Amino acid sequence: MGKGEKTTKYASTRFGIVQRSKGQSAIDQASYISRTEIKSEYDGKTYRPKYHEDLVHSEIYLAYGAPKEWEDRAALWNSVEMNEKQKNAQLARTMKATLPNWWSYELAESCVRQYIYQNFVSKGMCADWAIHDSVNPQGQRNLHFHLMLTLRPIDRNGKWGAKQRKEYILDKKASCIIQI
Repeated sequence: MGKGEKTTKYASTRFGIVQRSKGQSAIDQASYISRTEIKSEYDGKTYRPKYHEDLVHSEIYLAYGAPKEWEDRAALWNSVEMNEKQKNAQLARTMKATLPNWWSYELAESCVRQYIYQNFVSKGMCADWAIHDSVNPQGQRNLHFHLMLTLRPIDRNGKWGAKQRKEYILDKKASCIIQI
């Protein structure tokens, strides 16, 4: 960080679930974070992002065994949408997190990619992520990333598996000791 540069005074992270019961769409969310136009096979709508100028980088990071065609964002999220039959289906996990404003784009990409691999892709989730950077009217930079994660595992044949709930056995100090 150079002399006189301002540092971020706070960190912000938000997590969520894309849910049909709330009128949400995985295609809409993917369009928003990637700043690309995507057509939904599920509802027939074409989703168009409102903003374009703040996109720094976007990427699909596939879990082991996922079909190569899912490297295409529309193919991945349309597969998710079409696989989920319930009108109240949960479609994806989401995350938005701030990054240090003094980071270069190269450092941000490298750190976010490593974080996503270690915490999600290595555990079987496909990840769609993007880094955005903008400046507000007061001249403050807003470097952050968005992440979407699949909820279902990929089986050996590259097909969606069943959603799973994880349960943890806790010791007396309430620290996790075994995952079932």
